[in-house]
Amino acid sequence: MSSHPRHQIVWGITVALLLARPLSGAEAPFSRGVNLTGWFQASGPRAIQFTKFGKQDLVNIQSLGCDVIRLPINLHAMTSGAPDYTPDPLFLGFLDQVVDWAEELEIHLILDNHSFDPASGTDPNIGDILVPVWTQMAEHFKDRSEFLHYEILNEPHDIEDAVWNGIQTRVIGAIRKVDRTHTIIVGPAGWNSYNSLQHMSPHRDTNLIYTFHFYDPFLFTHQGATWTNPSMESLAGVPFPYYADLMPACPEDLEGSWVEGALNISYVREGTVARAKERIGIAAEFQAQRDVPLFCGEFGVYLRNSDDAERVYWYSIVRECLEEKGIAWTTWDYTGGFGLFERDGNDSFAHDLNVPLVEALGLTAPEQSEFVREPETEGFELYTDYIASGVQASSYVGDGALDYYDALNPAEGRYCLSWTGSTRYHHVGFGFKPTKDLSVLVAHDFCLDFWIRGDTPGSSLDVRFMDTDTGPDDHPWRMRMTIDEHWAAWDGTWQHVQIPLADFTEHGAWEGTWFNAQGLFDWTAVDRVEIVSEHHDLTGITFWFDHLQVLRPSPRRW
Repeated sequence: MSSHPRHQIVWGITVALLLARPLSGAEAPFSRGVNLTGWFQASGPRAIQFTKFGKQDLVNIQSLGCDVIRLPINLHAMTSGAPDYTPDPLFLGFLDQVVDWAEELEIHLILDNHSFDPASGTDPNIGDILVPVWTQMAEHFKDRSEFLHYEILNEPHDIEDAVWNGIQTRVIGAIRKVDRTHTIIVGPAGWNSYNSLQHMSPHRDTNLIYTFHFYDPFLFTHQGATWTNPSMESLAGVPFPYYADLMPACPEDLEGSWVEGALNISYVREGTVARAKERIGIAAEFQAQRDVPLFCGEFGVYLRNSDDAERVYWYSIVRECLEEKGIAWTTWDYTGGFGLFERDGNDSFAHDLNVPLVEALGLTAPEQSEFVREPETEGFELYTDYIASGVQASSYVGDGALDYYDALNPAEGRYCLSWTGSTRYHHVGFGFKPTKDLSVLVAHDFCLDFWIRGDTPGSSLDVRFMDTDTGPDDHPWRMRMTIDEHWAAWDGTWQHVQIPLADFTEHGAWEGTWFNAQGLFDWTAVDRVEIVSEHHDLTGITFWFDHLQVLRPSPRRW
């Protein structure tokens, strides 16, 4: 056991269990799982990096002991928009594949309509979107197995309970006109709060699961979060459970806000095990009174500024209480900021699982081994129809348009990548996690090889490798090559480009200010490859790319 006083407080504390409420006879068909975030939460179907996860990830999740995956989807953005809101065929093709995997593995899959903006209230007219969207989704999936479930809308907020209840009832009716088989997951207004469950309308439909979310105490679970109002990025060190000697001072930027009052006044009451269990008990009381299946769709602690041991302890308390009350759950999330992996790791299932946290959730982690990065000795792909498996989309194109699945005249295969309209200094990125050691490839004449097509003479862009930023004495150094009409004719035809890695030149680094090149680029720790509008805006300019890879131009082996 750690000698740190904070950890001794966490693990040494004993709290009498609250009297268990009678459990409802109704139960969800699944028990525990994860939210698989950052996959279908894209701006549109052509921005989905489909290879971010695959069937093996579902296998891994199931091997932990999970029987359900909640899949957040920016669903409204996956359609044609008003007035018909027809789901895009590309999106449906991607989703069909995920449903196939889930059915093959017999793991439950929740299609969570995560068309959600925390900064904007739910439109009282959102039913005009939800009805056509879910009618068409239900029509598409109506013949699928019982492992598939529909969740109408994530965290409706800033909308009257009665208004939301009417909308939700209307959507249930629309789904049931085409699909009377699949379970529908319904939740209250007020951010799916447990306090709002009581305000939900009763439904005669018995094939429903009721959901709520749990992030209490909020100061603890969201310290470091940037998306709250106000931002809690500067808040750190809030303990769980409350202990006066460990409470941090209020950061200057939060003085005068509700956060200061919560830190100084209410957290002594809110930051306790008993209060957390009491709040979950509110949801359990609803379950018992209504005799309906209940599901906690989200709970978790943001790892950025929270103490590791206290975070694990919170998960154990919440998970045990949910299961004691007979409430199914999916934790938020799998690989994200609330995820099951070690802080600053590579999200590797074999190397980086946070084993104490996994065990706190009552799951079973495989034995972990230490990751050892070896130099790359073979070429690898970045994009061929899809961003390559193991490569992460890391693009920022601002108001520009980026299409990973442009089917019009690809150089090879089914799709190419097209990019247009971005202002200067935006980029298309391909990230490596873990970082790659390319030193051997540089020494053995490997090239960055790709096809490119441009439509505007006189235009140019940069292609660059960027290394890791290891700390305050380091910067993300760049090795670049400018691609202009010395390399290719921008006449609308495909041009084949090969650039030896050794021919890239060091450019410098940007980290809040510009740092001139100092010969410090590290080929043993390459973080990503970027294509950059370095020299001018791309207004009215389109570039297409296909079959991006690092390879040796001859078949020789050393």
